[in-house]
Amino acid sequence: MITQELDYKLVERLDKVGKFVGHTPLFPIQNLHENQKVKIYAKLEWQQLGGSVKSRPAYNIIKNAILDGQLTSDKSLLDATSGNTGIAYAAIGAALGIKVTICLPENASEERKSILKAFGAEIIYTSKFGSTDEAQEISEDLFQKYPEKYYYARQYQNDSNWKAHYHTTAEEIWKQTKDSITHFVAGLGTTGTFVGTSRKLLEHNPNIHLTSLQPDAALHGLEGWKHLETAIVPTIYDKNLAHENFEIDTYQAFELIKEVAMKEGLLVSPSSAANIAGALRVANELEEGVIVTVLPDNAEKYGEVINNLF
Repeated sequence: MITQELDYKLVERLDKVGKFVGHTPLFPIQNLHENQKVKIYAKLEWQQLGGSVKSRPAYNIIKNAILDGQLTSDKSLLDATSGNTGIAYAAIGAALGIKVTICLPENASEERKSILKAFGAEIIYTSKFGSTDEAQEISEDLFQKYPEKYYYARQYQNDSNWKAHYHTTAEEIWKQTKDSITHFVAGLGTTGTFVGTSRKLLEHNPNIHLTSLQPDAALHGLEGWKHLETAIVPTIYDKNLAHENFEIDTYQAFELIKEVAMKEGLLVSPSSAANIAGALRVANELEEGVIVTVLPDNAEKYGEVINNLF
């Protein structure tokens, strides 16, 4: 059990750190489509502590684990990740004084590895052929061997993941669009962004149309996304939410990175470009509407991709 003094210190730090998670701006995508009756907006999720959309679930997972007494100063937070959640854990952990251990596929970008090391995270590399599915298995094995050493966050199964978006992302979108959103579009990885945001938006307006996105093949270049037909499906995923699911081609997303940079002034990641591609596809089918998507991160962790494109 944690002492009252330690509990107080962690909770006090949580409140201070929490002010820098979420509250991201909504950016208008204006030059990639022609129908002025269809508005497209994108949440710039890198503009928060931890640098990506994953800061929301990472903070909520950490917060609830501390308040439940499961995560203490003498334990290390353990989880599997393709990179962004790990970076969010590490940044927030550094701010709180909590140790972080990450199981990470070895083919993650060098930028991600460097950022994790900078924040003091311990990295356990897993096979590039096993993706985050294998990283989850290794995390589970490690936790079973040393339960006294780790708090295993299990982001793919943890309800604090989708609830972070239910309570924050969706509410921000609803207020920022002044209740006018008609369509929500987002890719599937842990599925927390899509599930949590969609559930809350439907409570505000059951007529909002929901479109989920995923890669068009098992072998793809959209880091953080899952091809659900061939991957371990996260237990937090709700297959009944989406009205439609679009498949996005990696090459199309990569090419769109260049167009978004030149026409919108945003240098985005492949997964962010893929979300924009999905939003544009929805826009092309509408006469009018207000579409919102999420840009998980920008291009700063994808140096090799950007160098090859430009």
